[in-house]
Amino acid sequence: MKDITTNLFRVKSPSQTPTAGGLLVAEPFMREGYFNHGVVSLIDYVPDEGATGVVMNNRTEYLLGELLEGIETQARIPVFCGGPLGQDRLYFLHTLGSDIIPNARSYAPGIYVGGDFDAVIAYVNSGYPTEGAVRFFVGYSNWTEGQLERELRQESWALAPTPQCPADLLRTVGDSYWHRAVRSLGPAYRPWTLLPRNVSAN
Repeated sequence: MKDITTNLFRVKSPSQTPTAGGLLVAEPFMREGYFNHGVVSLIDYVPDEGATGVVMNNRTEYLLGELLEGIETQARIPVFCGGPLGQDRLYFLHTLGSDIIPNARSYAPGIYVGGDFDAVIAYVNSGYPTEGAVRFFVGYSNWTEGQLERELRQESWALAPTPQCPADLLRTVGDSYWHRAVRSLGPAYRPWTLLPRNVSAN
């Protein structure tokens, strides 16, 4: 027997090709822990070769100063879980650009990944704002050859554009982030917003 509930909330979207800088929005019934109501920013994508990104809205219980030596600021800077791989490394996305963070790589207009780590720590310790400017992650997400394309055909993800304001990519957390991304998909996806993160709690 078909899962009637799942079918009621399924949206048939036109075939789209992901791009670096785009967002993957998890369909509401995805139960996998890292991606449940997750929104992934694609950092790299090569058709039929693979993709890499980070989950933007999965905040951990840790603060930056608890994971990293040399943090002098008293600001409570959250750390996010970017995915299941590379859990022993710290990554960061930012809107600061290569003038402030040397060797930063732009992967979407106004959005950068990595760069000189000492420079970003100096930025943090100087007391400059991090909300909308820089976000730190442990772990990342990766798709092997053809895997992301298969998941898109199975409608596990919807493709959303990068926010017009780059800083918005680095604002908001948790379910609010996912709901904002779903709203950007248009009215056809409104039923998704009616489902709680934990469906069994509804």
